[in-house]
Amino acid sequence: MTRCPGPSYQDIIDADAAAPPAVLRETSTDSLGAHDLPVDVYLSADYVRREAEELWPKVWQIAGRVEDVANPGDSFVYDIGENSLIILRTQAGELRAYHNSCLHRGTRLRDGAGSLERIRCPFHGFTWNLEGDLADVPCRWDFPLIEDDAFHLPEAQIDTWGGFVFVHLDPEAAPLEDYLEDLPRHFERWPLEERFVAARVERRVTCNWKIAIEAFIETFHIIGVHAANLPFFGDANSQYDVWPDQRHHDRMLNASGVPSPHIRHEMSDQRAIDIAARFGMVEPGTQVPEGATARSVMVEASRKRITDSTGVDTSGFGDAEVQDVIQYSLFPNIVLFGGLGSPLFYRARPDGDDPNSCLFEVMLLQPIPEGAERPAPAKRRWLEEHEKWGDVPELSYFGPVLDEDQDIMPRVQRGLRASRRPGISLGVYQESRIRHFRRTLEEYVPRAESD
Repeated sequence: MTRCPGPSYQDIIDADAAAPPAVLRETSTDSLGAHDLPVDVYLSADYVRREAEELWPKVWQIAGRVEDVANPGDSFVYDIGENSLIILRTQAGELRAYHNSCLHRGTRLRDGAGSLERIRCPFHGFTWNLEGDLADVPCRWDFPLIEDDAFHLPEAQIDTWGGFVFVHLDPEAAPLEDYLEDLPRHFERWPLEERFVAARVERRVTCNWKIAIEAFIETFHIIGVHAANLPFFGDANSQYDVWPDQRHHDRMLNASGVPSPHIRHEMSDQRAIDIAARFGMVEPGTQVPEGATARSVMVEASRKRITDSTGVDTSGFGDAEVQDVIQYSLFPNIVLFGGLGSPLFYRARPDGDDPNSCLFEVMLLQPIPEGAERPAPAKRRWLEEHEKWGDVPELSYFGPVLDEDQDIMPRVQRGLRASRRPGISLGVYQESRIRHFRRTLEEYVPRAESD
C-alpha cells in the first residue's frame, strides 16, 4: 500500500523513550480499491428511509453511559429515527430497554431522563412497573380483552461494554460480544468503564450523520481545516488500520510532537515547540534541550498535564499513549479514543428523516486514578445554533478545534448538493477508513440495481 514518503508512524514510535504497548505495533491495511463512491447516501431522503429499515434495526448501537442509569429507577430515552427506547435500571438492578410506546393507543410514554418508580402513560394513565409488567389499567372493567401477560412492555436487547449501554432493536440479534469483534482486546489497556464523563455536549449540525462521522476518521483534512497544527502534528505520517476480517471497527494512529511531512523541512524542533506553546501544549518559553526533540519535550509536558488535571500516574504508559491520537471507529456511528492523550468520544445520529441534518455528540471520558472515587458525570449540555464548542469550558482546548470541524461539515453537505458528479473520489490509503465504513454500510443497506 502506497503511503506518504518519510518516516512512518512505526518509525516515529521506534524512537520513543517509553516503548508503546504491543497493540500499537499491530498494522493491517485491507486494500479497498480506488474507485469512486456514490454520493446519494448523503443526500437522498429515500436512503434515509432505507437506513431506518435496514440499518438501525440491525446493528448494536450506543444509547448512553452506564452512569446514566447507575441506580434503581434511573432512566433516559434513546431515540434513533422513528424508534424510541426507555432505558432504565429496575429495582433488582437489571438494565432494561422498553419500546417507548403505550400499548393502549400508542402514546409516547417518556420524553426525557428521570428517576422512576413506574412507567405511566400521560394520556390515559395505563401504568407498568419497572420490570415491564402491566400494573394498572384505569376503568379496567372496560377492557375485557386485555390480558396482563400480553400487555408486557416490548423490549429491545440491552448489554454493556466499556461503560456504555448498548441496545439492539432486534430481540433475536447475535450478542454484543460478537458484534464488537476484536475491539475489546484493543482497549484492555485503556478500560473505558474506568473513566467518567467530564463533559457531554450535543448539537444539531446541518449535514448528514455519515459526513459528520467521516470528517473525523482521517487526518488528510488537517492541511485544510487545522493547518495551524501542522508544526507539531504528523498528519500524513498517520497509520490507518483496516482489518480484513473485522466489519465493524478500524483504527488510525496519529503522531503528535512531530512536524507534518508537508512542512518538516522548514520546521526546527525549537520552532515547533514555540508554536505549540501558543496552543497551550507546552509552557511559554519552553526550550528544547540538547539531544532532545520537540516530541520528547511535548511528551513530558503531556505527562505533567494529564497527571495535574486527572491525578493519573502516567509512568506505566508509553510515550505514544500520552501524546498521540489513538482512534477507533465502531460501526455505524461511533468514534472512540484509546490512550490518555485524547479522552474524546463522538456520536452522530440522524435528525429525524432529514438527510441534511444530524445530531452530533461529544464527550470527554477522563480516566479515574486508581483507588479514587468516581466523580459525578457531567450533565448533558445542548448547544444552540449560535453557540460554539469553544464556549464550553469543560471541553478545554478541544473546543476550538471542534469549531473548525463544525465550520466545514455543513459546507461538505451543501457542496455535495451542488455537485454534478455522481461520486466522490477518495484517497486509497488516507481515506481507507471511509472506504471501509462505506463497504460495511452497503452490506447492511445494499444498493439497488437501479442505483
